[in-house]
Amino acid sequence: MMRGLSEAELLHVWEVALPQHPIERALTILATVLPETRRDKLLALSIGQRDTYLLTVRQATFGAQLASYAECPACLERLEFAFTAADVLVTERSHLPDADTQLYEAQIEDYTFRFRPPNSGDLVPIARCLDQTMAYHLLLQRCMVQTLQEGEDIPLMAVPETVLPKIAECIGECDPQAEVLFTLNCPVCGHMWSICFDIVSFFWSEICVQAKRLLREVHLLASAYGWSEAAILSMSTARRQFYLEMVV
Repeated sequence: MMRGLSEAELLHVWEVALPQHPIERALTILATVLPETRRDKLLALSIGQRDTYLLTVRQATFGAQLASYAECPACLERLEFAFTAADVLVTERSHLPDADTQLYEAQIEDYTFRFRPPNSGDLVPIARCLDQTMAYHLLLQRCMVQTLQEGEDIPLMAVPETVLPKIAECIGECDPQAEVLFTLNCPVCGHMWSICFDIVSFFWSEICVQAKRLLREVHLLASAYGWSEAAILSMSTARRQFYLEMVV
């Protein structure tokens, strides 16, 4: 059962992940709640599997309710909307899968593709690409395990460009949690559009808000009573709130 972040762990994650890229932040969160899991195994999780775990950790840390907002691209109206973790959780995972269980096969025209879904290890070099087309081809190359034409091995670069979008679609279908879309309808102008829900940035924003609130509470109580950070964080929320009310 995936657990949530304790307050001390939340502060640790915030401090360590501040200078990190979002890809690294996601792994820092998971490594904190799964300290016995090797980093290479976390890196090998597909993006959808990684995000499933992050959603579960987020729910265990802050609860099932989530609230967000978006700006209408047509009239710039700000829309606020709420949802639950279950609304964006495509599949539930109870264990970390082995990398060799994530292999898939697709037949497109006279080509056979054996591939795996993208993982965090793939996204690191992709994030450094300045050219979108180059990033697209690099991701396909990294995910492709074997490419066959009429039973013969061929390099992926030998596949016609018209076929590549089809295999890219197959890769996406094998990891549906990797791209969760919301369809929104602006109540002011009636415009409809879709946005992608990014659990990494959403969870990180919440961690930042909570970490700064905790640090302010520690500062107030440490200044008033001389207690250590560890002692303050070990208190129950109710007891800490009572002391804060007396100080403020």
